[in-house]
Amino acid sequence: MLDKIFNLNALAFVVKLDQLLEVLVTTLIFVVIGLIFLIISFFILDRLTPFSIRKEIEDDQNTALGVVIGSMLIGVAIIIAAAKAEIPAVI
Repeated sequence: MLDKIFNLNALAFVVKLDQLLEVLVTTLIFVVIGLIFLIISFFILDRLTPFSIRKEIEDDQNTALGVVIGSMLIGVAIIIAAAKAEIPAVI
């Protein structure tokens, strides 16, 4: 009866309640590590540029620099996500 109401194959991806805490802790650790790498990469870019990124974006309304910074952050985020995907699952 439940087979017809629910797709049981889709329910196989639900985390069991006793493993939920372990999965949440692992996810939070990777979120913190990812944010640290994003902040470090932004500060490296800020130090490498000969001008103030904050002044260019806020005061001079330099949209192109905002797009470049955003693209750089997205690129680093993709690398971090790919690195997390390579680590074996806890479950």
